[in-house]
Amino acid sequence: MPATCDIEVVVFDVLGTMVDESGGIRAAISDALPALDDASGEGEVSVDRLLAVWSGHVEREQRRIGEGAREYANSEVIDREAAQRVAECAGLTDLVAIGRLAAASQRLSPWEDSVAGLTRLARHFPVLGLSHASRGALLRLNAYAGLRWHQVLSAEAARAYKPAPEVYRLAIEAAGCPPERVLMVAAHAWDLRGAQAVGMRTAYVQRPVGDPPRAADSFGRRTRSLEELVAALTAE
Repeated sequence: MPATCDIEVVVFDVLGTMVDESGGIRAAISDALPALDDASGEGEVSVDRLLAVWSGHVEREQRRIGEGAREYANSEVIDREAAQRVAECAGLTDLVAIGRLAAASQRLSPWEDSVAGLTRLARHFPVLGLSHASRGALLRLNAYAGLRWHQVLSAEAARAYKPAPEVYRLAIEAAGCPPERVLMVAAHAWDLRGAQAVGMRTAYVQRPVGDPPRAADSFGRRTRSLEELVAALTAE
């Protein structure tokens, strides 16, 4: 580790930050419904509209769990529900196709710099993944995307979803050092705010999709790519 750096462990969000979540789900919907009109805004159903159905369901149910309106359900359960909603909206009845769609989050491609950046950073720091994805989904996703971690943690262990503080504490406990020596990296500003609330350091990485910082956000770093962040961390 660079001697002048006071960060001991780097923690990464996975979905959206290291892999293209929305692009992967979109591709899976297209595969399940090859005859569907893909033109956004044309016709009653389009891939874009079905993607919104999927993401809206996932976000809503995770929020309900966080608010105590629903008991905890892991990502595989919620993804199956999302796939069923998409199927109902599109008139898809093929059970095999619906089942494959439900597992789409386990087949997400990494961003162009994810694999190389993670490998390079791992030569200098312990690196952890911290994800909403269930343990089983993470196992398959990491294998598919070629992501190699020193350790990967699922929010399933806390029976909660970020930004619940208990999820970030999983990473702090695994790191075995004070939270101010643990860096949380994400493409989602809401995720970094949650990490800040438990004392973690933060770094925003820009991705084509995500939740960009607001003017009031005071994250430790803001970079345009993982490559840029890795270069900065390993140069210190």
